[in-house]
Amino acid sequence: MKGKIVVLTGGTSGIGEAAADKLAQMGARIVLIARDKSRADASLTRLRARAPDIAHSVHYADLTRLAEMKRVAAEIARQEPRIDVLINNAGAMFATRRLTEDGLEYTFALNHMAYFVVTEGLRERLAASAPARIVNTASAAHQGASFDFDNLQSEKSFTATKAYGHSKLCNILFTRELARRLHGTGVTANCLHPGFVATRFGDESGGLISRLAWLAKLFAISVDKGAKTIVHLASSPSVAEATGEYFYKCQPTTPSPAAHDNKAALLLWERSAALAGMKA
Repeated sequence: MKGKIVVLTGGTSGIGEAAADKLAQMGARIVLIARDKSRADASLTRLRARAPDIAHSVHYADLTRLAEMKRVAAEIARQEPRIDVLINNAGAMFATRRLTEDGLEYTFALNHMAYFVVTEGLRERLAASAPARIVNTASAAHQGASFDFDNLQSEKSFTATKAYGHSKLCNILFTRELARRLHGTGVTANCLHPGFVATRFGDESGGLISRLAWLAKLFAISVDKGAKTIVHLASSPSVAEATGEYFYKCQPTTPSPAAHDNKAALLLWERSAALAGMKA
């Protein structure tokens, strides 16, 4: 990874932070996309301690807002001479259904639309830097989720766990369609289940979700173990040609039947592009 440039969302805590630390130790320059300045400053300080000769950097954006997703991607594409790896890792679960200023349900906006919009904004730079890689953090929480395109953003009914599981299914279907569209460009796209990890996840969800998350973390794996597959997909020569796959514990594994639906993947792409005001 020496000399490689890695753009990372969700890199100021949890598995994203652990992955950034490891990749920095391997010689990569980390470009963080963050919302919280204090956590980002702490992350930069730690990264610079790990690799003091590398100019790690941070860009600030609220990845629940379409304008911010587009702005930060354009900013990074303009400033970075190349991008070798994009890691889409930011995500959260929300206890109640709320809408962003764009009229998007928060879970769908942060966990899926941010992946879609930031990736599209950096896609040209990634292709110009080929061979390059895109790594999307999904989850086994997609198991049991199914698509109802008339209820894409939980308009008819909402529970936090269903909305989260649906967003993780979106991650896998997005990766599937993205890999198809990137065929022949030298850019690969894969996703992963990190395992259930003891992170800040759920801490700000509110209500019962936060209390249950705290209890469940007593049985969770460490952030370093959770980050292992992210680092593997970002760096390992053994997966240089792999694309469109879903990984767990650094091995390709089979997601749910709903995650194999190519028609749903295409329709999700088209809907996402329309919601973002971008070309499909």
